[in-house]
Amino acid sequence: MVLGRNLVRSVQPLVDFVYPPRCPSCGLAIAAQEGLCSDCWSTLDVPPVVEAGEGAVPVYAATCYNETSRKLVLAYKHGGRIALSRLLARLIAARMPMTDSGSAPLLLVPVPLHRCRLWQRGFNQAALLARELERFGKGQAEVAALVRHKRTPNLGGLGRDERERVLRGAIRLDPAYARELKGRHVVLVDDVLTSGATSRACIAAMAQAQPAGIALACFAQVDAGHCLRHP
Repeated sequence: MVLGRNLVRSVQPLVDFVYPPRCPSCGLAIAAQEGLCSDCWSTLDVPPVVEAGEGAVPVYAATCYNETSRKLVLAYKHGGRIALSRLLARLIAARMPMTDSGSAPLLLVPVPLHRCRLWQRGFNQAALLARELERFGKGQAEVAALVRHKRTPNLGGLGRDERERVLRGAIRLDPAYARELKGRHVVLVDDVLTSGATSRACIAAMAQAQPAGIALACFAQVDAGHCLRHP
């Protein structure tokens, strides 16, 4: 591990020379990779902490969905800037609660992509975030626990009821993980929380394994300040 860090530090000047660090949001030159310029940092809105009451799922969102977070998500998910996963995960990790070192680690389960979408995009952005959160010591990534076996259309522009209908039965828990989730605390990981329809479908699938609790961690939340309700 130390050797790996030393190697990264030794080649970083060359990387910076070939690929000068730039803010992934606005393109302005910055001092180091994996960061934002001061102006873009200042425009990131941190959502308020909302107590999760009965029937609600705790949501750990790094930012509210605004123009700056939107640019980061688009560059990450659709622009192929997968190196942003570390920055986004670091911001998510800062919002997650501290865990007891003596307890079993949280299980970090990403929202799944259908295999066709995965082939087209080349990566599952939520799975990359889960892996980075694991590296930040926030839990144990289980990237294959959920399976999206039914291909669904883009949910943009659909109302809540239509989204729920489209997603009905589309996401399932891999039976091989049912025993692992039973009695454990699970965190569903995604890049953006919009209407919550996809998250509720994932939560419903995992709830069948009777985990001790389910929370959600994401980079940006569109309707920040509101709890996600159990399906």
